[in-house]
Amino acid sequence: MAKSNKKTKKSTGSSICKNRRASHDYLLDDKTECGLSLLGWEVKSIRAGKAQLSEAYVIIHQGEAYLHGAHITPLNTASTHVICDPTRKRKLLLKRKEIDKFEMASNAKGYTLVALEMYWKGHHVKCKIALGKGKQAHDKREADKQKDWNKQKESIMKKNFR
Repeated sequence: MAKSNKKTKKSTGSSICKNRRASHDYLLDDKTECGLSLLGWEVKSIRAGKAQLSEAYVIIHQGEAYLHGAHITPLNTASTHVICDPTRKRKLLLKRKEIDKFEMASNAKGYTLVALEMYWKGHHVKCKIALGKGKQAHDKREADKQKDWNKQKESIMKKNFR
């Protein structure tokens, strides 16, 4: 029997991980794409699919943007000689104008910067961040009702056009 040579490498144009709770917990306004400053073992772990953004947020400190709370689990084979911190803060690569804009907006009451998605763009790892304002409980219920109604509406339209 011949062995099949299937590569399971996710490298171009694919999503690495998403923060699904962000759209549920926040009203998202201004979205932008930024690069990440990563170490070698982190890139290898990301290629293996060992990244999470479930509790990730962005802090602006001394004129630089940093990603906090993103968890990248180190691989045993890639990080044998390095002491790895899976939740270290990672520098975001943004232009000065964007950093200033986000800093002014995040200083306003109730606004925060949230990481939405990490994905490959060519051979670079990119992160999509957004300015979000926390939702109240009644806002979350209203959004759920609207989402359910849109699903029902779509199924009714499909059934009527068949």
